[in-house]
Amino acid sequence: MIETDPAFPRHVIYRPADLSPFEGGKLPILVWGNGACVDDGTAHRMHLAEIASYGYLVIAAGGWRSGPGATEPRAPQPAARTSGLPPAATSAEDVRVGIDWAIAENTRDGSKLRGKVATGAVAAAGHSCGGLQAIEIASDPRIRTVLVHNSGVFNDGASPIPGIKASKDMLDRIHSPVIYILGGPTDIAYPNGTDDFARLKSVPAVLANLPVGHGGTFSEPMGGAVAHVAVDWLEWQLKGDKSAARTFVGENCRLCTGTDWSIERKGL
Repeated sequence: MIETDPAFPRHVIYRPADLSPFEGGKLPILVWGNGACVDDGTAHRMHLAEIASYGYLVIAAGGWRSGPGATEPRAPQPAARTSGLPPAATSAEDVRVGIDWAIAENTRDGSKLRGKVATGAVAAAGHSCGGLQAIEIASDPRIRTVLVHNSGVFNDGASPIPGIKASKDMLDRIHSPVIYILGGPTDIAYPNGTDDFARLKSVPAVLANLPVGHGGTFSEPMGGAVAHVAVDWLEWQLKGDKSAARTFVGENCRLCTGTDWSIERKGL
């Protein structure tokens, strides 16, 4: 289900409707940065709702501005500019505070999430500009894995997006397994993401490519093929599911043969 919390504005929460199976802290956390860093926490709702349906608490930066049940008007279009890109409407800190909120809700009297959140199982993820936000916060010691969708730090070393500070040196601060999910050579972020992957030296990493371009499969029902891969990564990294790991490991991994995906791996 999708909901908002008046006490936690400018964020959208995705979770299973029935929380009873998660007593004892069994609900991992995923914090999400949106494509273009827009202030719309429902911009990727099909992808995020699919992840939540597997038993995750997902917190996206931004208001509920699109899709059925939207409670806020659509985010205004940036004013026309003579040069450069518009400033990011959300920040990496907006993504990070989702972790703080989820952990606090796990102990707050009256919270429907009290005692149900797996506070030691946290993932950071995002699409495009939101992927850069995930990289910015990846050094947070609470984060156990990072998912970077159709993104990568700009290869010239300077972010053209005002408010986005991701830089190549931040890759050295990533301390947990990371997966880059790119859209093939037609993905505008492909050069940046592949360069990031080549630079990663100290953490297990996967580069998974599906030739669908920069938009991924976010608009497809249940998030499409990309959501399935993201779920398997999370099931492996945060829940230790060995069956899900087979999507990525071994000579005959599920992404290795008989699919449109290509995969590179290091340190697994």
